[in-house]
Amino acid sequence: MPDIPTRRPAGFVAIGVFFYFGAIMAAYAAVTLFWPGTVLDRLWMLNRPAHIGLAALGRMMALPFTVLAVVLLLAGIGWFRQKYWGWLLGVSVIATNLAADLIHAALGDWLKSGVGVVIAGFLLFYITRPALRNYFLMTDDVSDS
Repeated sequence: MPDIPTRRPAGFVAIGVFFYFGAIMAAYAAVTLFWPGTVLDRLWMLNRPAHIGLAALGRMMALPFTVLAVVLLLAGIGWFRQKYWGWLLGVSVIATNLAADLIHAALGDWLKSGVGVVIAGFLLFYITRPALRNYFLMTDDVSDS
């Protein structure tokens, strides 16, 4: 039987908030891509090249961001409800992000992607540690997930 922690692990709340923040940002991107030209577009000044590239692809780009927002929202809900499926979804989201950053780094975007690789790599390492993983087993029967 795994050693199941009785206290909430350090960083638990921060990671859950990270999933919710990601959901909000993905929903924001979806809305601004589906309805371009509103006052909401101003926040894109933080990443103008991405906005130009995505907007050029048209309103259809709102769909992947909507899906991402839903996935991140579900990850946050499952995370805070301490569900094993929430942990699995969180691991999957961060692993996918890490893979994308590695691909972008290989394509030559070293600085931005390198930072992403370090952050996603650290997060993935941290949330897959037995102490954190086992915290999700404390109240959640894996067979019920």
